[in-house]
Amino acid sequence: MTNFAENLEKLENVDAFGLMKLFGEDGEVTAVIENKPGSSGSFRVYYHVALKWGGVGPKAAQEALVLFAEHAEDARAHPGRHPNIDRLLQSIEHNTYYSVRCYPA
Repeated sequence: MTNFAENLEKLENVDAFGLMKLFGEDGEVTAVIENKPGSSGSFRVYYHVALKWGGVGPKAAQEALVLFAEHAEDARAHPGRHPNIDRLLQSIEHNTYYSVRCYPA
């Protein structure tokens, strides 16, 4: 079983981007993820699954949770500690979808 750091090594390079916005089904911005220390891993995971699935919905969220590896386990044990993972869990639970737009660095 791979860990988060190993999973990140396999994902697309996102150095050209500085910001990602997630839009809810109503078209409003529901979250912003910055490509900076502390959130760059989340940025890469969200970017990867959004490219593959055309956005972030329950199926993309399931894949993202696998990529987050040990952090997903920690998020389940400590709700609120990892808001970007909490959002994925909620997407699965409530069948919600987000469109994703990335902005240059």
